[in-house]
Amino acid sequence: MSCAIVGGTGYTAGELIRLLLNHPYCEVVAVQSSSQVGIPITAIHRDLVGESDLCFCENLPQTDVLFLCLGHGLSSAFLEQHQMDIHTKVIDLGNDFRLSPDFGDRHFTYGLPELNRSLITQAMSIANPGCFATAIQLALLPLAYHNLLKDEVHIHAITGSTGAGRGLTETAHFSYRNNNISVYKPFTHQHLLEIHRSLSLDGKNPLPLLHFIPVRGNYTRGIFATLYTRCPWSEEEAKEKFINYYHSHPFTHICNHELSLKEVVNTNKCLLHIYKHNDYLLITSTLDNLLKGASGQAVQNMNLMFGFPETLGLQLKSIAF
Repeated sequence: MSCAIVGGTGYTAGELIRLLLNHPYCEVVAVQSSSQVGIPITAIHRDLVGESDLCFCENLPQTDVLFLCLGHGLSSAFLEQHQMDIHTKVIDLGNDFRLSPDFGDRHFTYGLPELNRSLITQAMSIANPGCFATAIQLALLPLAYHNLLKDEVHIHAITGSTGAGRGLTETAHFSYRNNNISVYKPFTHQHLLEIHRSLSLDGKNPLPLLHFIPVRGNYTRGIFATLYTRCPWSEEEAKEKFINYYHSHPFTHICNHELSLKEVVNTNKCLLHIYKHNDYLLITSTLDNLLKGASGQAVQNMNLMFGFPETLGLQLKSIAF
């Protein structure tokens, strides 16, 4: 199966190339970059030395699947300027189609397998979820399913520096980020809109009130989120409901032990921990923002779209030590 990647120099593209090169049914035939044409991809993604001789290209051949790893707002412009074969499946890792899924003749299915797996298997185009959105939705979907998001939800989530992308900004600079944490976009983060849409279950449930405080962490990759809300379930009942909801989903697991971030870094897993304190249910959600929060989930969606086993090419070990 032929694969091409647009916007090939960023962190998510690098992880995507790595995953696809090691996928048994994929051949990466083109990696596009308007700024690095003719340069070997290993000059940018040095962890791929010895794994590929590809160079960045400007023009793309027609392929079975196209991944868009462009900056937010640029995917729609690319599709307007480039005619894609009707049979080419498109997976967008940006935010262009998460809330506006119809673009020309294409309809972009929201690519959270734990919510839309049956729709993804029939889709031609996928809008990959955001990283914070994935961590938060997976923590709350079982409550939404049982219509129990009736009270305010308080969310504190910290992310690594790769979540800001490869481009250098003041807050991504080592001198700022090292030995430091900071809040950004409190209560207004852009992922809230797609989270609300999913948790309402297409309007069947009222929208929950989410108080979301995103935090920049002084490490490279991973999201560690804690969420709490009032819930009538006991702790054991909540664990049972969560386990039942995710029993057929291979990458989301309920753990009895308290979580640490390293358990998920370099994996496509989301690990959840449940704790009850008085009337409040506390949910901890951890994932790798570049894998389950981006490129790994994109490959998971590709597997579903092409009828492959969902876990193919994604059984990765964490770097817990």
